[in-house]
Order: sequence, then C-alpha cells, then structure tokens
Amino acid sequence: MSGAPLGRVLTAMVTPFAEDGTLDLDAAAALAEHLLTTGHDGIVVNGTTGESPTTSDEEKAQLVRVVVQAVAGRAVVVAGVGTNDTAHSRHLAGQAAAAGADALLVVTPYYSKPTQAGLLAHFAAVADATELPCMLYDIPGRSAVPIETETLVRLAEHPRIVAVKDAKADLYASAWVLARTDLAYYSGDDALNLHHLANGAVGVVSVVGHVVGTRHAAMVAAAEKGDLVEAREQYRAVLPVVRGIMTRGPGAVMAKAALQLTGVLPGRAVRLPLLPADDALLALLVEDLSLAGVPLSSSPGPAA
Repeated sequence: MSGAPLGRVLTAMVTPFAEDGTLDLDAAAALAEHLLTTGHDGIVVNGTTGESPTTSDEEKAQLVRVVVQAVAGRAVVVAGVGTNDTAHSRHLAGQAAAAGADALLVVTPYYSKPTQAGLLAHFAAVADATELPCMLYDIPGRSAVPIETETLVRLAEHPRIVAVKDAKADLYASAWVLARTDLAYYSGDDALNLHHLANGAVGVVSVVGHVVGTRHAAMVAAAEKGDLVEAREQYRAVLPVVRGIMTRGPGAVMAKAALQLTGVLPGRAVRLPLLPADDALLALLVEDLSLAGVPLSSSPGPAA
C-alpha cells in the first residue's frame, strides 16, 4: 500500500451493544467481517462513531482484541486512543498495542482548548508511548481547536506520526500540508470524500462505509488511477446515504440504524447521551438508502 500506510478504505466502526447495554462482541466480530467483505482494507475501532466516550478502558481493550482476531491480518486495525488527558491517552495507546492494534488514531484534545504548542507536546507524547504508527484526527467541530498547518508540518517530523484523518473542511489548509510534508491524508468527512481524494488524499475513514464500502473502494481505486470521472460517479451515487447517515442525526445513531435496516446488526442500541433512531428517523433513512439502491431487510426490528 505505497503511500497509504494504514490502508485506503477504512470505516470508523460502530460498537454493537446488546439489549441490556453490554458489549455485543459477537456482533462486533461479525461487523468486522462484513466490512472486510465490502471493500475495506482497514477498520477503526474505539473512535467517536464507536461511542468511545461511553466505553470503559477494559471495553476498549476487548473491542480491539475481538476485531484483531476477526480480521486475522486481512486489514489494518486502527485503535482510537485520543482523549483530552495526555496521560490517559498514553495509557490507552499502550493498552491498544498490547491488544494487537496495528496503528493508533489520536484525536485533538477536546474541550480543554490547548494551544498549538500544547498540541505538539500532546501528540508527540502519545506517539512516544508505543512503537505503533499514528494517525492524527483533526476535527475542530468536536475539539474546538484545529491542528494548524505549521503544527502539522512540525508533527510530520515525528517518525511515528504518519497520517491525518482530516475532518476540518479546509481543503486549502490540507493542500498546504500535503505540499510540505509526507503525511498520508485520509478524508474524515464523507461529504467531502471526492474533494479530498482530488486534493491528494490516499483514502477515506468513513462512517457511511458501513453500508456502501464497495462503492467507496471503487471511488478510491478510480481516484488512485486518475479517473476522476468514475470517482465522481461513485461519489454521487452514495450522496443519499451521506445525507441519511450524516445529516439526519448523530453518525453513530444513524449508522447503527442503517446496519440494522440492511440486516448486518440485530439492533441499533446506543448508550446515553445518544438515543436510538426513532420511527421518524428510520423512515427518512429508508428513503435515503432506497434512493441509493442499498438493499434493505424486510423489517427494521427493535431498537436494541
């Protein structure tokens, strides 16, 4: 995977829960297998879409172990370890490495609003915690603070910081980093997947990829070959799914609902403060998935 150190088609995997709110590890393994058979060469666990703010450290370790076992070397397993506490992030990094993760996803510390110097120190400290390659997650919509261009240029000097999941929606800033560093960029915003690929991104870390992974794989492959016409066709084909999952409600909520509607997950339970998709949201999602030609199961079933 020259130029794409962590794969090309990745999805930030939801965390399946049973009716009583506990982890459904069998469903997690089955979901990982589903992703592998629908065009993915990478899976991100314990990200925001995986409801990482509501899972314990031990649950995070369990999820990494189960997905690593299910993947069995067929794809890159990236473990989310970022928090707004550098010491805790370092602990999670070591835990993920011990559980078998291939790489780490490190989000900008949220809520604390650190300076750019603080970001430099934080990311370097987490990258120094293990020997695993790190993907930085730049998402100021959640963290309040962007990783500025000069900060990313400095961080690119670290031997284990190799990639960026870009959800900043600033293609101009991304272009400057791509021009000045060897960082591998991944689109972290499904609405801008094509735009990031045209700008030099090597792949995607998706949410809608839960149900349209094969189309994402075709889009990324076309872009890699320089066939932007084909890439554009694949991108436009999934726009209704992007609307249904990314704009109707929280991504984790709507992705779980889509997986239930397509028969991949038995339920759509989430943990508070999220609530599962209600009947009104399901009806809108059914319209969006149907418009994109996504096959649905006969019934959405219960929320859990």
